[in-house]
Amino acid sequence: MPATSQTTTASVRRLPNLFDLAAMLLLAAGLIAVGNVARHTLGPLAATEGTTIHLEPSYLPGYALRTTLRMFAALALSLLFTFTYATWAAKSRRARLILIPILDILQSLPIFGFLTFTVTFFLGLFPGQVLGAELAVVFVIFTSQAWNMTFSMYQSLTTVPGDLDEAARGFQLSTWQRFWRLDVPFAMPGLLWNMMMSMSGGWFALVASEAVSVGGTNFTLPGIGSYIRTALMVRNIHAVFYAIAAMFLVILAYDQLLFRPLVAWSSKFRFETTQQDQGRDPWVLALLRRTRLLRMGADAVGVFFFAVTGLRVGRRRPASIVATRRGSRLVDVIWASLLGALVVVAIWRIYSFCRGSHLGPGDVVIAVTMGFYTLLRVIALMVVATVVWVPIGVLVGLRPKLAKSVGASAQFLAAFPANLLFPIFAVYIIRFHLNVDIWLTPLIILGAQWYVLFNVIAGANAFPGDLREAARNFQVGGVLWWRRVILPGIFPYFVTGAITASGGAWNAAVLAEIVTWGPTTLRAHGLGAYIQDATTQGDSGRVLLGMVVMATYVLTFNRLVWRPLYAYSSKRLTL
Repeated sequence: MPATSQTTTASVRRLPNLFDLAAMLLLAAGLIAVGNVARHTLGPLAATEGTTIHLEPSYLPGYALRTTLRMFAALALSLLFTFTYATWAAKSRRARLILIPILDILQSLPIFGFLTFTVTFFLGLFPGQVLGAELAVVFVIFTSQAWNMTFSMYQSLTTVPGDLDEAARGFQLSTWQRFWRLDVPFAMPGLLWNMMMSMSGGWFALVASEAVSVGGTNFTLPGIGSYIRTALMVRNIHAVFYAIAAMFLVILAYDQLLFRPLVAWSSKFRFETTQQDQGRDPWVLALLRRTRLLRMGADAVGVFFFAVTGLRVGRRRPASIVATRRGSRLVDVIWASLLGALVVVAIWRIYSFCRGSHLGPGDVVIAVTMGFYTLLRVIALMVVATVVWVPIGVLVGLRPKLAKSVGASAQFLAAFPANLLFPIFAVYIIRFHLNVDIWLTPLIILGAQWYVLFNVIAGANAFPGDLREAARNFQVGGVLWWRRVILPGIFPYFVTGAITASGGAWNAAVLAEIVTWGPTTLRAHGLGAYIQDATTQGDSGRVLLGMVVMATYVLTFNRLVWRPLYAYSSKRLTL
């Protein structure tokens, strides 16, 4: 072909096409929507105190847009937190000693416990502005999203296959290069499924965070969360169903536009040597691949990204392990001493506060006993969730086409606010005179069980195809296949899901152990009911005592059960 023809063909390939027009329209619509919502954040906060949430369905699109942008802002913050916190915990043995227990405590604390502090703090940063209230809501949503993403990233970083680690050392990658070229790609499949779970979990926080009353400050931010709360207050069942339908459409939209393309894109990071059939590309990904202008822009971004994180061979840094071992032991002793001192100081401060609140040994015994009841519920529900969702998660995760089709449905079920089902359980218990301690128990696991399902799907989806092929060639099937092939392969992911699910169950117990419907209040024995009663009575001493007992139970259970399983999966079940 003549040079002139080649030049002409290349020029034509750079011209925009119809796919560019469609992509540009989608991009422009997104930017206009973001700008329109951002404009309201600069208004006065006083205007939100008298905000009326209209329950007509025509208002739901605007409410849904504002809610979605808050959730994605929280997701971006959660992703930044995950990259920094999880990497620090995985790479530093000393930091891990304090960061992982803190994460265990944070994921078990009730989301609503963050409201008072965050609202006061952010409103103080931007006094009299809606921006402060918006940031407070975003932070509360962040607390419902970040922990499971961080655990997923941490699990991936601690189970990187040895040959990949050796390859990174062979290329002499710097810490920054290794993070972007090995750690993030290896963690991406599991992290994406946990991002989906985080988006679904954020809906639960919205109901409490978009309409807040703290001290003398009241504000109501338009959104689906405040819409649901208003509908529940006035008992408008039709409005509740409208909100549920809007939630489903929003979840379907961001599943199609974001998560489904990302899951398909992340399949290239799977650790395997055989090519697996991933099915057809999602329509958004196919659209982006057929555009010309956007692909040129993406290529330019890729060139810049590669310039920052690309494979560059540097000088090997000689490490003298023998020379630094003695100093390392000394630093370990100093670090352990500092941690011990901090623990002693914290225990003394808590003891002094409880003593000043006139709490005695009898109150501690009651709180510990109530915690034991909740612990039994959490253990029983974790066993049920494991038996039910592990086989289903494996079935879905090993079939990429099936995973794509059930993705939006699973996200919707996980996003469904569990408190909408509380009245149904209350009516059922009252009607048939059932045992409250038993039949309020399922409410604890309604939201937490999905952490197990999503992480098992992620583990099965990331399971190497060459190992599946080897098992098929050796005719390994039945119980032996479960024991020797798939369960060891997904076990690290399951442990991650179980840790976050158990923490979420402790969190949910604060709301689920006391259910009110009309004039009737149902109360189960447990630490959640203990904390909720103390909060209602304004007894800060008992609230603190309940939170400390809950944190102690969570840390002890994690240390005795989940952490040994985590260490076992990292050492024995890593590819």
